[in-house]
Amino acid sequence: MSVDKGIFRRRQRQAEVFDYHTGEPSPTPWKSDEEIDRYVPTHCCYCGVQCGMYLKVARGKVVGVEPRTDFPLNHGMLCPKGSTAYQTVNHPDRLTHPLMRRHGKDSPLERASWDEVLDTIATRFRELQNQYDKDTVAIYSGSSLTNEKCYLMGKFARVAVGTRHTDYNGRLCMSSATGANERSLGIDRAANPISDMLHADCIFVIGANVGECFPIVTSYLWQARDKGCKLIVADPRQTPIARTADVFLPLRSGTDSALLNGMLHVIIKEGLIDEDFIRERTVGWEETRALVEQYPPERVARVCGLKSEAIIEAARMYGRAKAALIYTARGLEHQSKGVDNGVTAANLALATGNFGRPGAGYGTLTGQGNGQGGREMGQKASQLPGCREVDNPEDRAYISSVWGIEEKDLPHSGYPATLMIPAMLRKEIRACFMICSNPMVSLPDQHTVERALRGLDLFVVTDFFLSETAELADIVLPGSSWAEDEGTTTSLEGRVIKYNKAVEPPGEARRDWEIVCDLARRLGKGQYFDFHSPRDIFNELRLCTRGAKSDYWGITYEKIDAQNGVFWPCPDAEHPGTPRLYQQRFGFPDGKARFHPITYAPPAEEPDEEYPLVLTTGRVIYHYLSGNQTRRVSFLKAQAPYPWVEMHEQTANRLGVVDGDWVTVRSRRGELTAPALVVRSIRPDTLFIPYHYGHTQAANQLTNPVLEPMMKIPEYKVCAASATRAEQKPAWANDEDTQALLEAGRKRHELPAAQAQANPTLR
Repeated sequence: MSVDKGIFRRRQRQAEVFDYHTGEPSPTPWKSDEEIDRYVPTHCCYCGVQCGMYLKVARGKVVGVEPRTDFPLNHGMLCPKGSTAYQTVNHPDRLTHPLMRRHGKDSPLERASWDEVLDTIATRFRELQNQYDKDTVAIYSGSSLTNEKCYLMGKFARVAVGTRHTDYNGRLCMSSATGANERSLGIDRAANPISDMLHADCIFVIGANVGECFPIVTSYLWQARDKGCKLIVADPRQTPIARTADVFLPLRSGTDSALLNGMLHVIIKEGLIDEDFIRERTVGWEETRALVEQYPPERVARVCGLKSEAIIEAARMYGRAKAALIYTARGLEHQSKGVDNGVTAANLALATGNFGRPGAGYGTLTGQGNGQGGREMGQKASQLPGCREVDNPEDRAYISSVWGIEEKDLPHSGYPATLMIPAMLRKEIRACFMICSNPMVSLPDQHTVERALRGLDLFVVTDFFLSETAELADIVLPGSSWAEDEGTTTSLEGRVIKYNKAVEPPGEARRDWEIVCDLARRLGKGQYFDFHSPRDIFNELRLCTRGAKSDYWGITYEKIDAQNGVFWPCPDAEHPGTPRLYQQRFGFPDGKARFHPITYAPPAEEPDEEYPLVLTTGRVIYHYLSGNQTRRVSFLKAQAPYPWVEMHEQTANRLGVVDGDWVTVRSRRGELTAPALVVRSIRPDTLFIPYHYGHTQAANQLTNPVLEPMMKIPEYKVCAASATRAEQKPAWANDEDTQALLEAGRKRHELPAAQAQANPTLR
């Protein structure tokens, strides 16, 4: 798909560069002196905002990017990652032919043919399954794939391979949000479009670094603020949006549910609940009301490390708003009680009647590009397409009928991704096919993960770069980037949008769905994978979701183009889609939402004499997830070439550390050495390290692998740690890079004196 150049040039004159530092458009329009053959409308490949953009194509290659002013979410704005995303397409590091270790685990990866690698995979899978059982092979997928590919991976696992062990990297990202949404609201999707921010009287952001992780969403916050909307932010770090918040709550990591219970306590005491809404549209209120009696603000202040007056002020501000929104992200969810934390946030919104109206709702901000769609397509351990349940008899019968298989041949639920690792160590799983994931950066307790992956009889990775994980594989298959295929993704709003193919994959690289279908044929299941285009896959996907909670049946490629995206559920061809959920009913059979009383529980690991600090991890504006793509972009890498240790100046003084000194952070699982970035915008008891780096720079050498009991997500955001001045720099240290890193960090974290004075916890 492409657009007429004349039309584009008229658009180009209106488009402006977004300066994320100031929040204002740049006076310099986007320009290109190169003669461009085609402008292909598509979307950014990174976070869940999925900004609209054009890819510029010349001589069969992607040579640049231009903003799309017509897409209703980003309106021509792009963040630093989006504006450089095209640079990965023709990057010299691209994998362009299959690789294989022909002489054992210690032999090098050598060039191989497609027939050789695919025949080897099929033969070894059959041999292992005949020797042991079907479930000895696992499929580990991802959520930066299109909906079509996510759907295909779940079907491939269950029909072509016949294993019950299929899961994806969203287990490490959105699974707590899924659990909370399903327990409280019955549907796993944000309740509101982002544009609803403009109708809110109060926005409460907890555990979400919107300014760096979702820069374009920040513009909606500022527009809402210009209209008089109040802003509450809760986070151990004073993130960019927190600097202008009406109330900033620098809570201790891992105390979110206590804070939310405390705010609900105040709202009840001051008569700010919506009794009609509670009576007519919810169940379970009295038990929750009784529970939060135990959370007066004075007690909560001690637990959270806050002032009780601030908790009361925040509760009043939220409770008095006519329409209020709550947004959460990984800060609240990456915990051993992440689901409980999400439920307490939903409790607060339900008690005040903040659902089903413009500017009223609760949503989780999705980190991966297709983090929403990826968790609906049936690649999860317990799920079939459409958020159907793999162990539900009716769901099993329906999907089996669509796929043309016997219900008895459809495997039941298997291990989530985090439990696949110990199963590999036990030799219960002996082979793994992985795509679009980099667990050697993204999983906690990296040393154990490496031992598990190296111990597999056969480890296959499909990627378009040789990631830290692909380095360990026995076979590496060169896949396609987002610019080399078409297909749909679902944004953090629940809006289904479409990527359009701009160029062909380089060299011998192949489109991912073609690889999977070819392998299915070699496994003797080709009749179930007779797809000739992504559209073929999408049409089967639509049928599988028909009548389900995440219903895509009424969505077509043509409707997506005509409407600039379609919100699910969309049950038929005439339906326009559903931007705002819960206007009449919640997602349970009786239509009512569920309150759940949540007792606060501390983190699994708290500071002690040996490890007196709290370590938390997260993203920064210049990188995406494991950094496998963004660390290869020269501009982004120059701004954040390797990790750093963010610490408060009080902590630095106590340790005898000054800004730029190298420090070693230790936990019970490992250690990492990096330069210190000394700031005033973090709690004195807390350290922060970005997680976008691999090998000895990986923050997840330190993090706690303890799992949330319901969804099995690790506790990335809080563990006990210590810090000391390093005896020497690591071998990879570079003085010039360190200086650039620190300068960029100071600009991001410089805290004006007035703001520091207003927030004594951070002084």
